Amino acid sequence: MITTMISHACLVIESRGTTLLTDPIFFDYLWEECNVQCPSIDLDLAKLPKVDILNISHRHQDHFDIRTLAYLAGDAGILAPDAVVLAPRDEILLEVLEKLEFKNITVVEDFKALEIKGLTLTPTPSLNKQDYFPEHGLLVHDGEVTLWNQVDTIVSPDMIKYMHRLYGQLDFAHVRYLPLLEGNFSFHLPLELPMEEYDSFLKVAAATRPKFAVPGSAGFKYRDEFGFLNQYSFPTTQEQFLRDLADFCPEIKTSVFYPSDRAVITPGGVEMQKAASEFVKIRVNDGHKVEFKPVAEVPPIRTRTQDKAQHEKEWQAVVDFIENRFVDLLVEKKAVRSWVDWKVVYQLEVFGQDGSEIWCLDFAGEDAAIIKGRVGKINLYEGIACSELYSLIQNETSWDYVGINGQYRTFKNIYRIRMGEFEHWTRTDDEFLQPLTEVFPAGAEMDREKFMRDVERWKGKV
Repeated sequence: MITTMISHACLVIESRGTTLLTDPIFFDYLWEECNVQCPSIDLDLAKLPKVDILNISHRHQDHFDIRTLAYLAGDAGILAPDAVVLAPRDEILLEVLEKLEFKNITVVEDFKALEIKGLTLTPTPSLNKQDYFPEHGLLVHDGEVTLWNQVDTIVSPDMIKYMHRLYGQLDFAHVRYLPLLEGNFSFHLPLELPMEEYDSFLKVAAATRPKFAVPGSAGFKYRDEFGFLNQYSFPTTQEQFLRDLADFCPEIKTSVFYPSDRAVITPGGVEMQKAASEFVKIRVNDGHKVEFKPVAEVPPIRTRTQDKAQHEKEWQAVVDFIENRFVDLLVEKKAVRSWVDWKVVYQLEVFGQDGSEIWCLDFAGEDAAIIKGRVGKINLYEGIACSELYSLIQNETSWDYVGINGQYRTFKNIYRIRMGEFEHWTRTDDEFLQPLTEVFPAGAEMDREKFMRDVERWKGKV
C-alpha cells in the first residue's frame, strides 16, 4: 500500500490496483479565498492515477472544497466511470453532491465495513461535539496491511480497542497533531497551545500504537492581507509534535509528511520516500510563514471594498440597517434577556475606507434606541469591516468566513453592580451571546446558502 500527500488532508492511497482519493483540494484558494495551500504545490492532474474511490470525511471547507469537487464531477477524466463516492450522512453535503451530479454515492455508517475493488474500508466515528454535522475517519485494509486516516475525528479508548480487534496493530496512521486556533483572535479567546487538546493528540497516537505514524491534515496558511493571522492560528508544527511524540511513546516510528512524500507500507515495515511523487511537487517551502508568535503588531480592521462608489453604497446600507432595523431585530431575540439582566452596554464599531464610526446600545437604560457615538462604557464590543457587515445583511457570506478572516473582532467584560455588590459573568460552559451573531445566526441555513453559492459558482466552470 502506498499513501501520497497532495496537500493538507488530500491523500492518494493506492493498493491492489485501486486508487483512493481523500478530501480533495486541487486549487487555491481555500475557505472562501482567505487561505492557500502551505507549502504551495504544483499538481500535474494528468499524471494522477485514475481514482476508483473518493472519500469525503466531513463538511469543513478545508476538506469539502466545492471548486475541486465540481472539477471532479465534470469531464475531468480523473474519476473512473464506476468510481464510488463515500460520504457521511450529512443532508447539506449530500445535497451538494447531488447538485454536482455525482453518481454511485455511498453513505457510510460507523464501523460498517465496505468491500470495494479489493479494499476493505471501515469508517471510524468521531465524538466531535463542536459541529452539528457528522464526520468520519477511515481504516483502509488490503489483506496485508492496515492504514488509518484519523482526519479531524475525536476518538475514545473504546473506539481504539475496537479498531485493534478488527485489524490488530495498525501498520500506518495519519494522526491529528495541530489544534487549530482559527477564530480565537477574532473572538478574543486564548492565543496559546491548548494543552488538554494537545495532550489528547499524544494520548490517541500512543493508544492507537501504529507501527508508523505521520502528522495529518494541516497544510494551509492565510494569504496576503489575511497573513497576519498566521501568527495566531497554528500553535505547533509537525516537527514539534514528532519530538513530543518520541518522548511520549518512543516505540512508534515517525516521520514528517509533506506534499509529494510517499509512504510504502508492507508487512515488513514502512519505507518513506521524500518528495517522490510523480504528480505533485512542492513549489515553495514557505512553512516558516505560519510560525506561531501571537505578540506581534496587529493591523486594524478595514473594509475589503476598494471601489469608492461601491463602498459608499455598502456604507449607506449598513448605516440604514443599524439605525432603522438593528434594534427591532435584537429585541426579538431571547438573548436580549441576558443583555438586560447583566446591564450590558454594547458598542458596535464599523470600519470603512476612512476610519470608523460607533453606535451603542445601553441595555440597562429605559430607552432601547441606538446611540450614535460613545457612551463611556463598554461591556460587549463588536468591531467589523463595512464590507463584512454588508455581506451579512445581504446574506452573501457566512460566519465560517467572517469569523476567521480578522475583519470581525469582539471582546466582553460582563459584570453588574448592585448596592454593595459586584458580580461578574463566569459561566465558561455557556457562551455569552453577541448581537451580530444573534441577528445573523450561524447554522444549517447559512451553511446551505454558502455551499449552494459555491455550487453555482463552480459547477461546469472549471
